[in-house]
Order: sequence, then structure tokens, then C-alpha cells
Amino acid sequence: MRLAYNILFTLSFLLASPYYFWRMRRRGNWRTGFEQRFGKFDVKLKQAITNRQTLWLHAVSVGEVNICTNLIRVLEPRIPNIKIVVSTTTTTGMGRLKEVLPSHIAKIYYPIDRKKFVARSLSAFHPEAIILIEAEIWPNFIWRARSMSIPLFLVNARLSDRSFRGYRRYGFLFHKLFASFSGVGAQNDADANRLIELGCRPDAVKIVGSLKYDAARLDEHRRLDVPGILAQVGCQPGAPVLVAGSTHAGEEVILAEIHQRLRQQFPDLFLVLVPRHYERSREVGRELNNRRVSFAYRSDVVVGKSEHDGGVNCLIVNTTGELKLFYEEATVIFVGKSLTAQGGQNPIEPGALGKAMVFGPNMQNFGEITGRFLAQQAAVQVNDAAALEASLARLLADASEREQMGRRARAVVEENLGAIQRTVDMIVPHLQGRGLYVRDTAQ
Repeated sequence: MRLAYNILFTLSFLLASPYYFWRMRRRGNWRTGFEQRFGKFDVKLKQAITNRQTLWLHAVSVGEVNICTNLIRVLEPRIPNIKIVVSTTTTTGMGRLKEVLPSHIAKIYYPIDRKKFVARSLSAFHPEAIILIEAEIWPNFIWRARSMSIPLFLVNARLSDRSFRGYRRYGFLFHKLFASFSGVGAQNDADANRLIELGCRPDAVKIVGSLKYDAARLDEHRRLDVPGILAQVGCQPGAPVLVAGSTHAGEEVILAEIHQRLRQQFPDLFLVLVPRHYERSREVGRELNNRRVSFAYRSDVVVGKSEHDGGVNCLIVNTTGELKLFYEEATVIFVGKSLTAQGGQNPIEPGALGKAMVFGPNMQNFGEITGRFLAQQAAVQVNDAAALEASLARLLADASEREQMGRRARAVVEENLGAIQRTVDMIVPHLQGRGLYVRDTAQ
């Protein structure tokens, strides 16, 4: 089975590598740390981990990095003598790691799942344990870790219907991989049952809730003058601001057209579009140009300079890691990937900020979380663009409804905090069992 996987993986990788490297090049800054994907690390990093016990956490991209950051903040004081290494897959994830984690935490790229690359990486760090955030299952990595007797943990585990069907279809490969985990932190009963069906040991699975609630409450130092940026491009003081976050193809045009019509009722209404993949920003700009929408790119705006002063009623955010800061200035929020694409994006962050939010019918990746907000009338879900426009108009016109909805949304988040601590409590006894010094929570 392993031989068959490695042959198929190598063939697939060779075929897909042109697209894979094209995407990295398109996202930019791909050369830095590139060799780490092949298990090669510089001398400085190797010296930093020499004679140190290490803990390896893996966060695929930006969303997982936010969870990882909060997890480290709770975990690090409990195991003060360990060296923490965090890996990510994407350049945007690496950018985010460098923004939010201090310099003493090592930041690397996750190895491509070939035996040779994985062996190099794990031999370089030889971690005491590995924590994977959400369902990121790569066979060679897990096989190698298991052969080195390194305990594995899967946290904030969530399985979409599609992922579950895929893992179950190839159960002959994945069943033993899921059985390898020493601890699994599931978000809810349904995910726990699915994980057990896929091979996780029942005694290893703990229902801890979603770590995204805690991650959304992560306090960050404000490093961007969003009110100043909005004022610079023409947003009037006190004007309503519609922020469309993590949008996907097709949604920006829909929001721009709705925005143009809503301005007949709300003349000062300002639109902020934050595409989920910032490299799509130029494409979005071309689409808006075709519809004669006046806009500016966030990267072109410098507070205090007048290049974009006035005449603009839309901002395209073509930078990373700033969505929350624009959410803070929103009057109403649209949660993207929910109208023209499947899956949805995270509604917890707007909820934690106490903002009125609207999303489309496709929130499959956040089904239970969405249900909590809707059950408490803390969000609005619409079926199509017409209903979205009507809901936005109603919320923009009614400050009282916005305030009440935001207050209920914040209460939903408050009621579901604590998953980070429960996850740490699941992991720490295993580390203590391997002889690591663990500080008591009371210290």
C-alpha cells in the first residue's frame, strides 16, 4: 500500500507541479524558505534547536494560523522549556506567522509528502509531539512520525461531507492513519462520531468545541489606521460602511452592483471588498472598471497623501492579515464564499466584534456554528442576491436592529469560549508522560 501511494503521489506531484509552482509564484515571496519544503534548513535554524526538546505545530494557512497563535499562547506557559516549531503550507500563512508570533518560535514550511523530504524534516527537529490543526492528513508524514514514536494530535478537527466521503472511500489507506492519533479534539458530537468511524480510537477523541471562537477573541496590536485609510479615499465621516469579507469569484460584482443601487437610498454608503485570495484583486478591479465603479486598491493608499483623495466609494483590500481591522469599522458585514461558492467563511470574527452580518445559503463548512448564530437571531442568512440586497438595506436603515443583532452575536461567541483550554488539557498529560516538564496551571 505504501509503495502504491508513493508511486501515485510522485506521479501526481510531477504532473501538478507546474500549477503548484505557478500559484506560489503568483502569490509572491515564494523563494524565501523554498528549500524547507524539501526538508532542507539553514544553519541558524538548526543551531536554534540543537539540544532542545521541540514541539511541532502545523497550521495550513491563515485561518489555521490564527487558531495556532491562540493555542500557543495558552500552551507555552504550561511547557516553558520546550522549543516550539510552527509549519505552514502557504506563503500567506507564513506571512501571517511572522506577523503574529514572536521571533523565538521557529517558523518553517511543511514538507512535500515524499518519504525523503518528510524524513529530512522530522529528523532535523525530532519533535516530542506533533499537533495538526484541523484535518491535514498526509500519509508519509504520519507514517514517519509513527515509526519515530512521536505522538500525534489532531485539534479543532472538522470534517466536511466531501472530506468524510473521501476518507471513507479510501479507508484502506486512511483508517490506520486516523488510528495513529494519541489525542483528537473534535468540535462536536457529529464530527467525533465521523472521526471514530474513520479509524480514530474512541478513547482518543474528546469533544472540546471549536477553537475558532477563542481565536476570534485574540487581541492584536492595531497596526493599521483603517479610519484614516477610508477617509483618505473619500469615505465621509460617519458614513455607513459595508464590508464584504473573504469573497470569492462572482461575489464582488454582485456586491458592487448592490452597492450602486443602495447608494440611491444611502448616498454616503462606502464598500470595502476583501477577496479571500488577494492575488485575485486585479481581476476584481477589472470587473469593477467594466461597471464603472470608482475604487482604490488598499496597497496604493497612504494616509496623508492625496493620490486617492475623494471620488472613490469602494476599496479593494489587496493585502493580507487586515480583514479583522476592516471588520471593526463595518456598519454591516457580508461573509463571503456563501453566495456564489460552496463552504462559506468564518462568521465568528464578525460575531466577536458585535457586528450585524449577512451570509448566503452556502455555509456548509460552518454548519453548526452558523446554526448557533441563526438560532439566536444573531445573523441573517439569504438565498440569493435579491434577498441579500433587501437584508442589507433593512440593516443599514435600522441602527437598533444592527445593535441588537451584534449584541446577540457577541453573546454566542462568549457562550462558546474555552475550547483552547480544553484542547491544551487534552495534550499536556501526554507531554508529561514523555518526561517533559509541565507547569501546573496554578503557577
